[in-house]
Amino acid sequence: MPRLSAGLLLYRAPTGVIDVLIAHPGGPFWARKDDGAWSIPKGEYPDGDDPWLAARREFTEELGLPVPDGARIDLGALKQPGGKVVTVFAVEADLDVTDMRSNTFELEWPKGSGTLRSFPEVDRAGWFPVAQARAKLLKGQRAFLDRLMADPSVAGLSKGS
Repeated sequence: MPRLSAGLLLYRAPTGVIDVLIAHPGGPFWARKDDGAWSIPKGEYPDGDDPWLAARREFTEELGLPVPDGARIDLGALKQPGGKVVTVFAVEADLDVTDMRSNTFELEWPKGSGTLRSFPEVDRAGWFPVAQARAKLLKGQRAFLDRLMADPSVAGLSKGS
């Protein structure tokens, strides 16, 4: 059975260009990576759990902010290169991420040192136009942007993202 993950992709169109909210993973492995390293806020959940509820929970854990209200769009599931199956939902909403505070994880760092250090699961989040987000997102998640832009309710907001 593959590992399951659910995420929430917020989008907005304040100027007629669709922006999406994505997150940069924390920890030493990702510290110097940018393009191709960002992710839709998401997290794992056990088989049998509701992916929508998991997406909302993980969004709050990763950003430390409440999930904004709004109609959801089911962007479906995609198998990632590592085998994990990610289900993503989109919600049109604006959210100020200035005060985001992620949950943390512990990791032995430097590796082999015997010292456990705490790192944020997400070290920053930001709004990006879809074209820029496409370059920043992990390769396996980029198709979710295509699905978002193909949705009729989103396409009507865009003036050429």
